[in-house]
Amino acid sequence: MKVIIPVAGAGTKLRPHTHTQPKSLVPVADNTILGHIIAKLLEAGIRDFVFIIGYLGEKVERYVRRQYPQVNATFVVQEPREGLGHALWVARHTFEEEESILVMLGDSIVETDLQAIIAAPYSVLGVKKVAKPSLFGVTEVGSDAFIVKVVEKPMIPKSNFALVGLYKLMHPKKLVASLEHIMAGEQRTQGEYHLTDALMHMIRNGEKMVTWSVDQWFDCGRKETLLEANATLLARPRFRNQDYSLLCPGCIVIPPVSIGQGCSITNSIIGPHVAIGDNTTITSSIVSNSIIGSYAELRYAVLQDSIIGSDASFKGFSHSLNIGDNTELNFGQ
Repeated sequence: MKVIIPVAGAGTKLRPHTHTQPKSLVPVADNTILGHIIAKLLEAGIRDFVFIIGYLGEKVERYVRRQYPQVNATFVVQEPREGLGHALWVARHTFEEEESILVMLGDSIVETDLQAIIAAPYSVLGVKKVAKPSLFGVTEVGSDAFIVKVVEKPMIPKSNFALVGLYKLMHPKKLVASLEHIMAGEQRTQGEYHLTDALMHMIRNGEKMVTWSVDQWFDCGRKETLLEANATLLARPRFRNQDYSLLCPGCIVIPPVSIGQGCSITNSIIGPHVAIGDNTTITSSIVSNSIIGSYAELRYAVLQDSIIGSDASFKGFSHSLNIGDNTELNFGQ
């Protein structure tokens, strides 16, 4: 089976990090967002990949070829970027002759049984129950358990099952025909050509689709959800059982944390839920629930719920105080 991974977006909600780095290459836990996605697909036995690139796409291509030389990777440029439906239409020549395909968004980390989805007899749309379905594409299911409607960001949702960016589609030629239908008819939703409109066209023409509730879903396009994904992925046993006493002399390390290679960390409190990239220096600092990039430098820093990019430097305040009785000092929030 072939997987198509759209990674062309500019990631405006994660700026300033995405000014210099594609959203899919932003770090989370001990890998990048895209790295976590590729690792799960490799575990499921998939080796044929199509990456739809755009903004800073050359960095995505270099990353994939360097880190995953074992995959058969094809890169297709989407320019201009006019939605997910348009992205797949641009790349249609890479998959239309396949028996079935997977589509996985390059900014979403999904925990589920991919092999079971691949083996399912029908087209499958991954879903997760959400509190605000109007922010997502949503599905409506009929009495026979088949999907009867998919709609992008409805004003009045009739379902709270959101699409998570995971699609197994049984008939790629039908998908291409539906994409061509919405493209030829200038059928845009909120100004873009959406995959949901093509899927709805397929359903109207008899395609059987079912939903699949995933275990975990992290839409990593925002700082809050990226930190949530980081904390959840770090909760795995291998991050809780690491011994960092030699690597971090004079430090208190509160697991779970992930510390990259070549780091120098001294006189600091690290954790919980902290991921640190390679070759980073941290001195006399307190860091919790944060992501620190590679080759960063922190001195006298107190950070929580923070994302620090690679090669960034932050130096806080160091105080030497002699405080008498009944004294109150407030350095601000």
